[in-house]
Amino acid sequence: MLQFLFFSVLKVNLLLLVLALILDIFFGEPPPKIHPTVWIGRLITFLEQKLRVDGSPRNEKIRGIFLVFILTIFCGLICHLTLYICYQIHFILFLIVGVFLLKSTFAIRSMRNHVIPVVEALNKDDLIQARKLVARIVSRDTSSLDKEHVISATVESIAENIVDGVTSPLFYFSLFGVVGAFIYRAINTLDSMVGYKNPYYLHFGWFSATVDTIANFIPARITGYLMILSSIFVRGDRKYAYKIFRYYRSKTESLNSGWLIAAMAGVLKVRLEKPGVYKIGENLRELSTESIHQALHVMQTTIFLFIILTVIPILALYILV
Repeated sequence: MLQFLFFSVLKVNLLLLVLALILDIFFGEPPPKIHPTVWIGRLITFLEQKLRVDGSPRNEKIRGIFLVFILTIFCGLICHLTLYICYQIHFILFLIVGVFLLKSTFAIRSMRNHVIPVVEALNKDDLIQARKLVARIVSRDTSSLDKEHVISATVESIAENIVDGVTSPLFYFSLFGVVGAFIYRAINTLDSMVGYKNPYYLHFGWFSATVDTIANFIPARITGYLMILSSIFVRGDRKYAYKIFRYYRSKTESLNSGWLIAAMAGVLKVRLEKPGVYKIGENLRELSTESIHQALHVMQTTIFLFIILTVIPILALYILV
């Protein structure tokens, strides 16, 4: 009986995962009108308007903490109740809704759709357009970036997106199911909206940024090592990649970003730079548009390794225990 239950639950989770991956690969993101992340963003805006008042730094931090708890509890409950009601109606309905909700928490195809236009603009020597396009995926000022720094920003964004956009939500799916992935997406969306260190959000967004950093801590480290492992499959030098990774991974202010950027720099044998902030890696190869294609290859390989070596084993172990 227990063995049957084990395989039944495992099969359902694997089916949800496989179908969600297929949905992403072939169809990409759902329309904004029905995209759960868009609705989470609207909820965050609403809650911020209700909770945000001029006050002391301490008061802003407290209200920021309330924002995190209200958002995560609400999103978790809505996701759980939706899946529960669908399951009570029919398993097929549960499967359809579960796949849709899980897919909404990660984005693989979307990254490619964002960076290929940058490559096309650079290949046409249209640096102005390339700057505008890369500004959509990075938070830095791109208005004065030269071609090399546009490419660097794009490659860095690909590296960081592996965790934010894919491996972290799948990690929490493997531990806590679709609800876990959905709560992570709420946390990450909140950080992207209020987790800034500017005067306006420094105190109010402090807790959001902190929770996001904690949520990504373990997935970022697993992903960093798997990116090094991916060098075997992308004709890289694993030993060299690990040397660069080990030396540069702590060179960024962010506890997590450095692990990903350093790993990518090591695998590609390039130097990635945010002007005036950091330089990561050695310039054994010049950055080119081909570097962006290679970074996408590393991303896809790393995601595959993460699913095979992390998600599926955790699903099996978690259910067995």
